[in-house]
Amino acid sequence: MSHRAVRAPNDLRAFWMPFTANRQFKQAPRMFVAADGMHYTTSDGRKVLDGTAGLWCCNAGHCRPRISQAIAEQAAEMDYAPAFQMGHPKAFELANRLMGIAPEGMEHAFFTNSGSESVETALKIAIAYQRAIGQGARTRLIGRERGYHGVNFGGISVGGIVSNRKFFGTLLTGVDHMPHTHLPGRNAWSKGQPEHGAELADELERIVTLHDASTIAAVIVEPVAGSTGVLIPPKGYLERLREICTRHGILLIFDEVITGFGRTGAAFAAEKYGVLPDMITCAKGLTNGVIPMGAVLTTGAIHDAFMTGPEHLIELFHGYTYSGNPIAAAAGLATLEVYAEEGLFERAAKLAPVWEAALHSLRDCPHVIDIRNEGLIGAVELEPIAGEPTKRAFQAFLAAYDAGFLIRTTGDIIAMSPPLIISEAQIDELVGGLRKVLQKLA
Repeated sequence: MSHRAVRAPNDLRAFWMPFTANRQFKQAPRMFVAADGMHYTTSDGRKVLDGTAGLWCCNAGHCRPRISQAIAEQAAEMDYAPAFQMGHPKAFELANRLMGIAPEGMEHAFFTNSGSESVETALKIAIAYQRAIGQGARTRLIGRERGYHGVNFGGISVGGIVSNRKFFGTLLTGVDHMPHTHLPGRNAWSKGQPEHGAELADELERIVTLHDASTIAAVIVEPVAGSTGVLIPPKGYLERLREICTRHGILLIFDEVITGFGRTGAAFAAEKYGVLPDMITCAKGLTNGVIPMGAVLTTGAIHDAFMTGPEHLIELFHGYTYSGNPIAAAAGLATLEVYAEEGLFERAAKLAPVWEAALHSLRDCPHVIDIRNEGLIGAVELEPIAGEPTKRAFQAFLAAYDAGFLIRTTGDIIAMSPPLIISEAQIDELVGGLRKVLQKLA
């Protein structure tokens, strides 16, 4: 039997695909059957250059032997251990290793299984923390327009992407939103952090005036808003948010599910921007996307507020069957070893100027109205087709796949986030391929 016959199913009806135009896909399926390094292999044997690190997650590239071997060895030794009232060494070792690369001030890790679960966990910890310190009236949560914080009820409540919210009812109550930071009239074509917009953080003061600080538990933002189309924080914006939160006793949560593990050229964006939040959510690059796993990193003050009362009692009534799963923990440890041994965070920082120059070379392409970048993240925003929003970027996505490289789209924005192992020649290949695609778009 041929390789293709084994790998390509002939009945696609049963699988309801996530965030996918299911009917369009099943008419002309795009099937990956293998991966290695910077490339996927399709069911018809073509190589596709990965310009998105899977879904922002395969930061060390694909099918790394050290990670695969760690998973196999752990599965053979111990497949699962109870997550409640029992432990296994690798979960503790991974937490310690995470603290070794986390911004100074982070001291604890609570393990989850995804970015969405990390967000739910951080929001619950924030509310419970305020109660633990005698501030039980602080239950309100503040997100941001155009924010993406996963797809569970808490995450879409504090999130600000309309299509993720409008179908699902009233969501959580007691949630408010700051404005997004996208100012195309003032910041178009910015390289790295834009100059204008720090004052948008002052909108948090307006929300405090409306609700009173005594009712607000936490603010959650992505340092770089990824899934909405790569919105880079204006200079001074995150610093001002931190100052306002500190002044009013509001916890600040950075959603680093995308920006964590080298994507911005540092282990975490909090380090890159020099702003310490009270919690960091992460996932994706934690295991190089190989096994589902996430984490919430917290300061000592957050953790220690729960460590009171009789020692035999549970301190936090929250967790998951697979929190700190042994196989996921093994994958996480191996992933961190790969990052460290190959200096991939430093590599991303070194490549960032090359990436920036290549991306901005597309400014003269048809329909391009803005380009944004930070670290090894980039966005090319296209002018929508009149009356048909999102169609132009989706056409670019399909044409890119046919041409042998993978991009992502959100609205009419093309987003790219290649594995940190990408070479300068592959940057030229990816951006050069995109130029050809853009030149042929209607």
